[in-house]
Amino acid sequence: MNVFFEESGDFKVGVVLSQAGESYQVELASGKRSKVKARDVLLQYASPAPAEMLQQAQQLSEEIDLDFVWEVAGAEEFNFADLAKEYFGEPLSAVQLGALLLRLHGAPMYFYRKGRGVYKPAPEAALQAALAGIEKKKQQAAQQAQWVEQMAQGVLPDNFRPLVKYLLCKPDKNSMEYKALEQACAQLQTAPARLMLRLGGLADAKSLHDARFMLDHFPKGAGFPALELPPPPAQLPLAEVQAFSIDDATTTEIDDAFSVTALEDGRWQVGIHIAAPGLCIRPGDPIDVVARQRLSTVYMPGDKITMLPDAVVQEYTLGEGQARAALSLYAVLDAQGQLENCFSRAERVPMAANLRHQDLDELVSEQALNEGSGDFPFRREFDVLWRWAQQLEAQRMAKRAAFGLRPESNNRVDFNFYVEDGVVSIVRRKRGAPLDKIVAELMIFANSTWGKLMAEHGVPGIYRCQQAGWGGKMQVRMLTHAAPHQGLGVDQYAWSTSPLRRYTDLVNQWQILACLQHGVAAPLAAPFKQRDANLFAIVSAFDAAYAAYAEYQQTMERYWCLRWLAQQQARQVEAVVLKDEVLRLVEIPLILRLPGMPQLARGAQVRLDVIDWDELDLSVQARLLEVHGVSEDLGEEEEEVESAAPEQVAADAAPEAAPAASPEQAAQDDAGNANEQALA
Repeated sequence: MNVFFEESGDFKVGVVLSQAGESYQVELASGKRSKVKARDVLLQYASPAPAEMLQQAQQLSEEIDLDFVWEVAGAEEFNFADLAKEYFGEPLSAVQLGALLLRLHGAPMYFYRKGRGVYKPAPEAALQAALAGIEKKKQQAAQQAQWVEQMAQGVLPDNFRPLVKYLLCKPDKNSMEYKALEQACAQLQTAPARLMLRLGGLADAKSLHDARFMLDHFPKGAGFPALELPPPPAQLPLAEVQAFSIDDATTTEIDDAFSVTALEDGRWQVGIHIAAPGLCIRPGDPIDVVARQRLSTVYMPGDKITMLPDAVVQEYTLGEGQARAALSLYAVLDAQGQLENCFSRAERVPMAANLRHQDLDELVSEQALNEGSGDFPFRREFDVLWRWAQQLEAQRMAKRAAFGLRPESNNRVDFNFYVEDGVVSIVRRKRGAPLDKIVAELMIFANSTWGKLMAEHGVPGIYRCQQAGWGGKMQVRMLTHAAPHQGLGVDQYAWSTSPLRRYTDLVNQWQILACLQHGVAAPLAAPFKQRDANLFAIVSAFDAAYAAYAEYQQTMERYWCLRWLAQQQARQVEAVVLKDEVLRLVEIPLILRLPGMPQLARGAQVRLDVIDWDELDLSVQARLLEVHGVSEDLGEEEEEVESAAPEQVAADAAPEAAPAASPEQAAQDDAGNANEQALA
């Protein structure tokens, strides 16, 4: 006797060797023996042989018309043997019974299984929906195959053009387009981004890097909603000064300026004037909501995404010929340049000029300032500012020494990027130039002084703190109370001088204004109180956003470094060893790793043969040609970069042509940078 039975959801046949109670000992066609319970046996028969019976049943099942069987089955549950009688008539063979059972079991859309050998016809609506789904999948498969064929032939399907950035950066892996792209890449043995670049879906590698960042941080685009400008501050006094700013030629968010006024007895009054959007924009205003979402202006070579709308920036930027609202810090110096006292106030500041680095860097040299020579605008004012900046630096260096740190190193080189019509120029700029030092020292002074003001009034602010942590390694943190910044050599440091570009500075400006307007009542009147959860949330969000923006800036700087190599057709280049197998090119801030390079001293200068580079994954392949000389571009060890020179560290009056974010510059943002985009 033979049996047709179900085991683990599959149908099998075999010869019964013996029966013991409710179970059979069955030998399958493969020779394997199995114990089968009686309840699992659907059919007992004498012939044909098991293997032959199963083969014939499978062939016959394919001839059974499912639609006809579904129609005659009715709407109620049935046993397969009963339906077989109606379909085949009597007498029934084992092959016919097995064939119908296989057909019913293999069509779950038509028949729902209710038990062993028991089925129920699917409702008509459910069946039609299932069939429509099958047909839709067939059509999708055909469409998908067509798209794959088009891409294999070098043609980008029209449906893909608006979806390219999403397919590469934020793909829906269940979509037809993604599956087609994945299949085409497997067939062509390439990566999705490279295929899109080849087919014209990406204009260039830059568009991919931009898309990744924008989809993560600006999924709705970088534009601003329609916002109403707040009314200008009323009844602000007009300062009796002639202020000037010092910025890169591309800077539009001019939020700091200086003035120098002669007093009697050879004394001087130096003014540090910061744009004051905080006088009109208040926490919770529509403009504030937008600024808090962005938290900072995003800089990249040749472009930027501003924190505030252009109309707001133009209303508060310290533009030449305008008298703009500002928060001013005045320092009174004696005849020897020593600080006598300082005070702050809100006022309108007349802007006499917007000076540019490109026009003055060569003229305002250290030699000219020390010798009193040279012909350039605000000659007398620069003399006063230069002497005071040197004194401020000396005081900070003494403070650094008290913290147990070495003096700052000013012998590194910074790099400015300028991009026009897709052509990049990268300009080396020696750190420690007089204009940089003046701006940096005065910004550090303002941030430290206003940080002290908030602390003395018991008003919380957002401070940058740098102290030795575990293992003696310098660590930078953002706090809401005053704490030393040892790298800068100050007792406290609160970002306050870039309110048009950085949300932390706008928050601190509100707090500073509360101190000036309310005095001892400032802790009650300030927008943010002690242990304010909202302030902690701002600090946390800013840290995350600032890190992401910096990473994007570094990505784009590396991309433009590779574009520079292509423009210059550079194949043999000079590089300097940073540490171990890590090098930086001399002419541009491109960092690369050279595995297997012989161990060389930090600062060793070498010549490299650039074999190839990839603008998509930003990789570079090079080999060492020769070693010669020692570079003077490197200063202190990289582990101490956190305390880099204030020109690198004063984030408040820098040009917008971003310097490279290389490892030796990794910590520059913690105190600011005279080069705006590295920190703004």
